[in-house]
Amino acid sequence: MPDPRGFLEVKRVVAPERDPHERVHDHAEIYRTLPEPQLREQARRCMGCGVPFCNDGCPLGNLIPDWNDLVRTGRWREASDQLHATNNFPEFTGLVCPAPCESACVLDVVDDPVMIKQIEYSIVERAFDEGWVLPKPPAERSGRRVAVIGSGPAGLAAAAELNQSGHLVTVYERDEAPGGLMRFGVPDAKLEKWIIDRRVAVLEAEGIELRYGVEVGTDVSAEELAATHDAVVACVGSRVERRLELPGSELEGVHFAMEYLYGRNRAVARELGGPAPMPGRGDTPHGGTGDAAVSAASRRVAVIGGGDTGMDCLSSANREAAQSVALLDVYGELPSSGRYVGAPWPEAPRRTQTTYALEEGGERRFGIQVTGIEGNGQHVTAVRGHHVEPGTSSRDARAIPGTEFAEPADLVLVAIGFTGVERDGVVAELGLELDRRGNIRASASFATSRADVFAAGDARHGATLIVTAIADGRRAARIVDRHLRAAPATNEAVADAAVGAR
Repeated sequence: MPDPRGFLEVKRVVAPERDPHERVHDHAEIYRTLPEPQLREQARRCMGCGVPFCNDGCPLGNLIPDWNDLVRTGRWREASDQLHATNNFPEFTGLVCPAPCESACVLDVVDDPVMIKQIEYSIVERAFDEGWVLPKPPAERSGRRVAVIGSGPAGLAAAAELNQSGHLVTVYERDEAPGGLMRFGVPDAKLEKWIIDRRVAVLEAEGIELRYGVEVGTDVSAEELAATHDAVVACVGSRVERRLELPGSELEGVHFAMEYLYGRNRAVARELGGPAPMPGRGDTPHGGTGDAAVSAASRRVAVIGGGDTGMDCLSSANREAAQSVALLDVYGELPSSGRYVGAPWPEAPRRTQTTYALEEGGERRFGIQVTGIEGNGQHVTAVRGHHVEPGTSSRDARAIPGTEFAEPADLVLVAIGFTGVERDGVVAELGLELDRRGNIRASASFATSRADVFAAGDARHGATLIVTAIADGRRAARIVDRHLRAAPATNEAVADAAVGAR
């Protein structure tokens, strides 16, 4: 059983990170792990609550008290088994997830929560170091073929689970490498891309086929995939960015956040010898020739939006040595408790007191509503706005008279969210219905309006956390597996499965 006095005797320590003044000059991983004795002490703080709110706060339902206690007692391999039992990719969540489990920790009511995220990452890194993470191909093949469209966290999770069920899985990815927005939206400083490649190598050794540079609906027909596979799982993400419907938003120098981040991540990949973009795809998230010149170097940058994407823009701009970076956030100043009134425990807070990006430079300004963009005829020169009194949401903030301002800017990055899936390509060719929010309409059984086509991840419920996407991919795989086992396989699939078994 857990140590009943651990939370009384051990205080939370700061998770180790590289010095912000050092790391801002490179793209290497900023996070570190505590030495084993300290990790075991931190794991002592877990009370093993009778009602583990951390377990409920985690979309994956991770068995957090279980593996905390295994770490406390030094049973690392068992901890790895428990961690992987509910999460295919704990190294991704251990680095990038904002840890809603920690927000839901009972200790967070009156004290600092257990450092769950640090313990999770330490477990999986030790598992890789010790050679415990090995390919485990399924013993038998079912004779069913599944096409997964998209290699983001939902697509990879669905593929991993379906493969373990014995189905032949092919993942189609339009970009040059796997990971989706984990690769092209998240800076290397938060998630070095070899970490994605390391896990994908395990999936390939287990029998999953990944095809890169294949855009379904352009390079291969979606109808062809549907005809040659027993099921199709669309994990295409929620990639249509919310437009800034304001005067001046059409000026040169105003860009979507993902356009900037895609270009930066691809530039870093080229610098590190990574895969080159597919011919004709450029540096934009939606194909085309792109604008590889979008750069924050020596510019006055204004980032509109204060979420994770905005912070990643801030971090990338700092690394380009921007002249200045101002992040304009419509949310109000954080109270001393660190939680807004509308997000009490155990809900995850909408903002945190600081972030990895703010520690490296730049400025976050709360309570700012942007009202327009100024320019010199063609190019942006400033962002106009005013201060607001926040309401119940960002949409009903009240302007404060006399607080109007103009923030000088040469580059404006719009990071105000997404409005659903891209309507062309897969969605149009398969005739998939959309819901009122612009996502693929899918029932609780992940089924779409097209027979044998399913949707999971952001494509189904809108842009959200990596941990939620992994959980959705896993759940979708269970539903698709039951669907496949209830229906006869195509002759072609049976033949292919027999060849694969040999």
